[in-house]
Amino acid sequence: QVQLVESGGGLVQAGDSLRLSCAASGRTFSSYTMGWFRQAPGKEREFVAGITWTGGRTYYADSVKGRFTISRDNAKNTAYLKMNILKPEDTAIYYCAARPQLWVATDRRDYNYWGQGTQVTVSS
Repeated sequence: QVQLVESGGGLVQAGDSLRLSCAASGRTFSSYTMGWFRQAPGKEREFVAGITWTGGRTYYADSVKGRFTISRDNAKNTAYLKMNILKPEDTAIYYCAARPQLWVATDRRDYNYWGQGTQVTVSS
């Protein structure tokens, strides 16, 4: 079992940056592949970014590639999502998720543990 808590969301203007954090507790954080997802009102929860156990490989949705960066610090049991050049269409609740497998998955059904989410609102 692992517990996840997101933080760092807020209201920003288009073009601004934010860094989300996902603090994990419970079982060994470094044994989990981490993902970030987001859900906008009326839409399905979608994959944003993922990172493998050691942080050696990262994956991004096309919509955020080049603007967002996922990272992790296993010594701090924390994953991060740095978001640059934010756009109004990035507005959503952002969730971190964990799965005890080696590779990143883009399907939300493949993740076992979820945080409560943090709201990101980007005004135009």
